[in-house]
Amino acid sequence: MENTAYAFIGWSGQEISRFEIPWASDLPPYDAVHLEGPAVEGDKNTYLRNTRGSAPGNVTGLALEDGILRIETVPVTVRSGFSLVIGPKKYELTDFLIRTRTADDKFQRIEEGNVLYRLYMPEANGPRPMILFLHGGGNGGFEGERDNNKHIMADFGPVNFAENYPDLCVMAPMAVEARRDRRNFNPNIPFAKSDSMNVPGYGWCREYLGQVCDIIRRMIREGKVDENRVYVTGMSMGGAGTIRAMSVASDLFAACLPVCPSMSPETFSILKSIRRPVWVTSAYIDHTLYRH
Repeated sequence: MENTAYAFIGWSGQEISRFEIPWASDLPPYDAVHLEGPAVEGDKNTYLRNTRGSAPGNVTGLALEDGILRIETVPVTVRSGFSLVIGPKKYELTDFLIRTRTADDKFQRIEEGNVLYRLYMPEANGPRPMILFLHGGGNGGFEGERDNNKHIMADFGPVNFAENYPDLCVMAPMAVEARRDRRNFNPNIPFAKSDSMNVPGYGWCREYLGQVCDIIRRMIREGKVDENRVYVTGMSMGGAGTIRAMSVASDLFAACLPVCPSMSPETFSILKSIRRPVWVTSAYIDHTLYRH
């Protein structure tokens, strides 16, 4: 048996809560087992440990059964990286096969033309409602480097939709992102010129959204999706894509919910033209130059 880490999709994305390691020795003592690294260190986690006695990465359970050492922890994000220390031994995250609840066993990996997407289909005989989820910037992949995995592991949305509403179809495509030199990024660019942030053919561009919508229309023809109950949502870049999708396929979506969308001059023209329910959600902290 190989080293295995068990995860779920939490608020920070993929979070690990249990490790299983083949173990030929005795059960190690609690004080010999801990996690170290950026994911479990820092001021916030130190504050949580000092005030609440618990923080991400804290060991909460230790058991040895049939040669398998099981280590339970307070859920810890994989984004920042960490090591698991057991006495003199140290295991890196790359030493584990990570199994993620629902994402691994219920979301199909599909490549259709240029579109890479993950799809959850409920066990139902008739057409079901669908939620189309568009990920944010940085959670896609570059041309020739998309893995059809990062986007569904990074965002709280798709997997939790499937877990909370298992009677719905959930589609989560992966966009092709443009390579940008952040050193040349100008946060003070005038809003009227903010469309220059859009790179034709990349992100949630009209061409790619059109291909995604064509796949949904095929599912409708096949009787898998209810044509009257298709909804689109997404955050940040995906929020902008959500609004644009209402322009690309105004006949397809019954409603949309953009979350902290990256805005552009095009955004307002589209919003004014939509004749479907729209709920734009944004926190005060999201009010940057491109989010109003």
